[in-house]
Formats: sequence, C-alpha cells, structure tokens
Amino acid sequence: MNPYQELVTDSSRNVILVMRTDPDSDSEDNRRKLQEFCELTKALNDRVVDVITQERYPDRKYNVGSGKAKEIAIAARDKRANRIIFYDPLSTSQIYNISKLCNEAGASCRVMDRFQLILDIFAQRATTHRSKLQVELARLRYELPNARMLVSLSKKEERAGWGGLGDYEDSYEQDIKKRIARITAELKKADLEEEARRVYRHKNGFFIVSLAGYTNAGKSTLFNALVDEQTESKDMFFTTLIPKTRALVINKRKILLTDTVGFIEDLPHFLVDAFRSTLEGIYFSDMILLVVDFSEPVEHIRKKLMISHETLWEKSTSNIITVLNKSETMKPDERKKKLRELSHLIYNPIFISAKTGMGIANLIDEINQNLPALMTRTISLPNDERGASAMSWFYDNGVVEEILYGKYMTFEFSAAEDVMSKADDIVSKAQ
Repeated sequence: MNPYQELVTDSSRNVILVMRTDPDSDSEDNRRKLQEFCELTKALNDRVVDVITQERYPDRKYNVGSGKAKEIAIAARDKRANRIIFYDPLSTSQIYNISKLCNEAGASCRVMDRFQLILDIFAQRATTHRSKLQVELARLRYELPNARMLVSLSKKEERAGWGGLGDYEDSYEQDIKKRIARITAELKKADLEEEARRVYRHKNGFFIVSLAGYTNAGKSTLFNALVDEQTESKDMFFTTLIPKTRALVINKRKILLTDTVGFIEDLPHFLVDAFRSTLEGIYFSDMILLVVDFSEPVEHIRKKLMISHETLWEKSTSNIITVLNKSETMKPDERKKKLRELSHLIYNPIFISAKTGMGIANLIDEINQNLPALMTRTISLPNDERGASAMSWFYDNGVVEEILYGKYMTFEFSAAEDVMSKADDIVSKAQ
C-alpha cells in the first residue's frame, strides 16, 4: 500500500508524484522533501495514488530515465491518474515528451511540476484582487522563458514549414510581456498605498508585529489565540495567503498583529518576486514572531529554521522572538535537549502550545519586553474644552498615566518616537 495515500481523503483527483534524486544527495533530506511534497497535494485535496522515485542524474528528455518515464505512463493509465507531478522543475519540452508517452499508453492526464502545483494552490487561495494579480504575475513570469517553445509544441501539427510559426510565437511572447508590465504597474500602485497605511499606523501609535515561519507551523492557530478570533487554521500548507491584520493591546500598547504566508523550501523565484510586497510587510515590522513546529525531528526543524532565517535576513532588522509551538507534545527534558542542539538558530525562545494555550502568557510578556522602547514626557493641557479634546488624541496614540487636575491637566505620556514628535503640535493647538 502507498504510505502517503492516507494523507488525503475525499479527493476529486488522482495524483502520481514523481521524485528523482541525485545519487550523491542526502537520503534523509530526500525523505523529508518527499513527505513535504505529498503534503502539498493535500492543499488541493488531491489523492496520491502512487509515488514513483528514481535515483539518477537528470535526463534531458524526460528528467527521469526513459524506462522510468514509460513506467510512469503505464501507472497513470492503470491507476487512472488525473495528474502526474514531478518534484523537479520541468522544461516545456520535457512536459511535452512525458505527455506524449502517456497518450501513447492510453492515459489522459496533466503533466506538471512542483512549481506549477504551488501556483495552483496560490491561485485557489487568492480571493482579493491584489492576490489574484500576484498569482497571475507569478504564472506569467513562469511561462515567459518557455513561451516560444510552448507555442511551437502546441501547434506542431499546424506548422506549414520550418519557422512557419515565428510571427505567432513572437506575438504570444510579446502579449505575455505586455501583461506582465500592466500587472507590475498596478501592483506597484497597490504597494505604495500599503506603505502609506504602514506609515499612518506607526504615526498613530501602533506597533507592528508579524507572525512568520515555515508553512504549517501553527501561525494561524497562534494568531487566533492572541487576538481571540477564528481564522482558517487547517493542518494544511498555505492556509494563509492573504495577510490578516488585527489589533490587540499589551500593557496599554496598541499592536497590529499580522498573520502572513508561510515559507517553503525551493520556492520559485518568480513566486517570491510576485509576493515581495507581502514579505515586505514582515521586513518592516517592529517585531517578528518566528513560529516553529517544535514537535518535529531536530534535522527537520534545523532545515526549516535555516530557510526561514535566509528569507528574514534578506532585509529585516526587526527583533525576533522564536516561538517554539506544539511544545506540549514532549517532556521538559526533551524540549531542553532540542533547544541546546538548535541554539545557534534560535533567538529569544519561548515554549508554547497555540492549541492548548500553554506559554501564551509568557509570550505576551516577551513581546512587551522586546517592543521598541517608549519615550516618556510630562504633558500639561488646559483644563477646558480644548484641553479635553486634545486629551483624546493622547489616549488614542500612546499610554496616559494618572492625571493630576487643577488649572491644567498634567500627566505622564509614553509613546513611540514618531508619535511623540507630534505631541508639541497637539499641545500648542490646545493652548
């Protein structure tokens, strides 16, 4: 029996997964990648009916060897597969060659690679206009390098002579480039609007905290626990594609908490580029909560932490708290042993269980201690209507301590530096 078949149920599509590994690659790492590959199909509710592997260097025509390619085609026919998905990126000609073998064997299925699978997942999860544009941009950038080959192969039977489709190929390629330019311009405008919102939030006293980490680490469950809200938190990759932001207050500090898209190994560059504005929401946070599934084997955690840090260190200068989720699944001694082995990759560790609530109070304390320091100064406002109106601004944008009433209302006001810079204007208008 296929050990991965039980991963998904009630499926509408039968899928065969193909993974070729280099002879000198690490076998344990390959097993981890294969398990993750199978989990990706769960995000589309597909049913894995077979997993075919081969250890060899890539073949130019099929990626796998010719004998293995024929075996795949026969398996697709016998198991009525709707899709054959390769872990490795496939060229347009490789997809054509494998599809031709399948047709000759009597199988009718789509041949694709892991990158196309991820694109399909993102396309299914995109619900806003902006996210749909980002997915389309990623798909177009994926197709562009092979646009000419795609037309040549799809129209092969219609070719009148050598080079007969040249004009059509050029037109198709130019259409893709024009569409990419239009989407890029539209997304750039949306990015400027998002940046303006971030600046506005900071100026109005909000601290920005982002949840980040490898996909399926439990970010959405932690988000629910912190803001007391229910968002989708299935045991599935990429449940959060569109960032969700909610407000909460910690020790009188106003915080905007954002749940973001998860990281994944070997994420195609065209997809990263399309969603760069989403990642920049993490980069410009005051703090990042790096969520880790601490119940996994040490080597899996190490690899995922390295991928997460590579993504975060590209631009981020934010404080990082490493949230070691699902820690309730192991004994304290086991947690400490894992932490020692991974100490070089873990900063400000907090053991929690987003599911049971264990350690959430400690995490909230850690967030409060690691947020940027507040500036504090004494404010005096006239004890009249104008002063009372100005007082509401101070309550809305910082922390107001006990007020002493007399001719003036005097109090200690604490806020971030960019908010404090506006305090003098508010006081002068109230005089």
